[in-house]
Amino acid sequence: MRKGEVWWANLPSPIGKRPVVLLSRDEAYSVRNAITIAEVTSTIRNIPVEVNLGTGDGLPKKCVVNLDTIITIRKELLTEKITDLTSEKIDA
Repeated sequence: MRKGEVWWANLPSPIGKRPVVLLSRDEAYSVRNAITIAEVTSTIRNIPVEVNLGTGDGLPKKCVVNLDTIITIRKELLTEKITDLTSEKIDA
């Protein structure tokens, strides 16, 4: 696991299964059970806290990382890696 990876996660109700971007520093993944993530959503509001993503980023459709909703979850809620974001997207 590395910062900037996009994974499927089974988030607590009412959210459920959705893509998330890993935000924790790389060193944390091997020693911590809790990780910091941002949700990916297809609800695009065109506000400054969103980073645009799409098929060119390895996702199935146009969406955004919502950096307004940063949460910490248990690592075992991650189910499958989807893609790696570029350094440009990570630094956006």
